[in-house]
Amino acid sequence: MSDAVLFDARPDGIAIVTINRPDTRNALSREVRQGLFAAWDRFERDPALRVAILTGAGEKAFCAGGDLKEMVDTGMQVPPRDFFPLPGDTIELSKPTIAAVNGVAFAGGWMIAQACDLCVASTDARFAITEVKVGRSSPWAAPLIHMIPQRIMMEIILTGKPITAQRAYEIGLVNRLAEPGDVIAAAIELASEILDGAPLSVQAGRDTVMLATEMGRSAALQAARHASETCYRSGDAQEGPRAFAEKRRPEWKGR
Repeated sequence: MSDAVLFDARPDGIAIVTINRPDTRNALSREVRQGLFAAWDRFERDPALRVAILTGAGEKAFCAGGDLKEMVDTGMQVPPRDFFPLPGDTIELSKPTIAAVNGVAFAGGWMIAQACDLCVASTDARFAITEVKVGRSSPWAAPLIHMIPQRIMMEIILTGKPITAQRAYEIGLVNRLAEPGDVIAAAIELASEILDGAPLSVQAGRDTVMLATEMGRSAALQAARHASETCYRSGDAQEGPRAFAEKRRPEWKGR
């Protein structure tokens, strides 16, 4: 891992991935992009890690977006498909991810926060899709229609104006708000709540949400039933009811 992206593999099964370029408001420079590709790959490959938290260093920015100076210097027109490490698009992750937004999440910063499964934000964070302000486009925002209402999405994209963390929470973009300085703690708390669940149940639940987003009702039901079979046939599926009946905490094995 480069120092542009830090990776903290905690013993509790949580990985904290930090974009470490506060001097550039954690913009998605080449080394940051490479660091994120490596970080997501490390998280996905490590069976001991079950939830990842993505955040930015410093107090001002989660991520201010793409490196505009780099775009000018390279004369970039259409970004290559694999330009950004984007879960659900250019990379695939099978485990839950949480964006811990500690400051501005503009343009590409919104993009990588949106690509996480869940989002915790500081009360002083701000979100914006600013591409109309710099003559660029935001095709990556298309999945946003599954998260927020159409007319709100339209206004955000067409005006490029920032919204507050409170507004992001109200429209369903953010799951939880935290006081400034407490964002990582709040994200760890959310991750810990996920870790309390049976691993195969969490995986099946995440798969169900993803399938429902991608498919129509009938196809999603059929695919979700198939995705849940491993969970239903596991030892944990017997341990859970047994622990409930015996009034004790279940001992999950993940198999």
